[in-house]
Amino acid sequence: MDRSHRAWLILAHANLRVSEVEALLSRFGDIESVVAQSQGELQATGLSSEKSSAIAVPDEPLLARTLRWLDHDSHELITFGCDAYPELFTQIPGRPLLLYVNGDTGALHLPSLAIIGSRNPTRGGLRNSVEFARYLAQRGFSIVSGLAEGIDTAAHRGALDVGGKTVAFLGHGIDRVYPAANRDLAHAISNSGALVSEYPLGARPLRWHFPERNRLISGLSLGTLVVEAARRSGSLITARLAAEQGREVFALPGSIHNPLARGCHELIRQGAKLVETAGDILNELAPLTGHMLQNTMESAHSETPALTSDNDYNELRLILSHDPISIDELESQSGLTIDQLSSMLLILELHGEVESLSGGRYALSS
Repeated sequence: MDRSHRAWLILAHANLRVSEVEALLSRFGDIESVVAQSQGELQATGLSSEKSSAIAVPDEPLLARTLRWLDHDSHELITFGCDAYPELFTQIPGRPLLLYVNGDTGALHLPSLAIIGSRNPTRGGLRNSVEFARYLAQRGFSIVSGLAEGIDTAAHRGALDVGGKTVAFLGHGIDRVYPAANRDLAHAISNSGALVSEYPLGARPLRWHFPERNRLISGLSLGTLVVEAARRSGSLITARLAAEQGREVFALPGSIHNPLARGCHELIRQGAKLVETAGDILNELAPLTGHMLQNTMESAHSETPALTSDNDYNELRLILSHDPISIDELESQSGLTIDQLSSMLLILELHGEVESLSGGRYALSS
């Protein structure tokens, strides 16, 4: 298995596209034979000198570090053409050659909905993101987003609140967390869903990575819901990609005085489906899921844990003060898990009782 992983990683580190790998496989037979070729033989196939050189003389320290990363039980490498490769990705332009996964690869094979929007949403936008994610996660959908602050964070936490699955696509190496404030959320997602990246270990969160990874957010999803977005927003790029990929696009309308509603209104004018309830989305997507959704709905209902009790919220309020406290300290003092605390703190924040501060700390609102 390490030999196969090593070969795929060499090709990925050389930035080969799926079409280029398919051409090399048709000529040389298998993946190990491809990476055994000399630079000259690879260039003779039409491959660029840069890519041929990167295959013939690979980055050995990066390969060794990645193979060590794969030794962890929850770390997986999904390569193009393998059984675990999501079928929906075979239908999109720019298919990823491989995916680094931290968590449950099964979450990539559930019927999925992307929930995206502003990094600086209104309180109502946050609430809508949480509630739509909860409703649809309870009914068997995996909630897909990008781990960004704001709407993305609320969507992931909404799914986790009800024991649902959620997938976060990253714009950097999977061994990093960005933004750093979402470290605990990333940990919760890896335990109850999946963190996914197509970028090599150590890759920084470069600006162009995020619009590039957006094609995977929309590509894995049957539909994309935009909750709040300004007219110049990366969320509109994702919505456009979803439409080009033949996926459904949904948008929540808002007040004409809210600048974060203008992107959604623009999408609706362009043909996105206006939705007022999560049931509207379920009704639109249910025909696309068939028995698959029914099976996952039954599984989700049977495995969904009880929500945190009011007593737990009252105890948490007693521990919190106007002095900042980390979530690790809250865990040790409350006896609650990080997952429970993350969702409870978000709800208290939405109600204006708690402020989220820098460094992953929390305090009672002034």
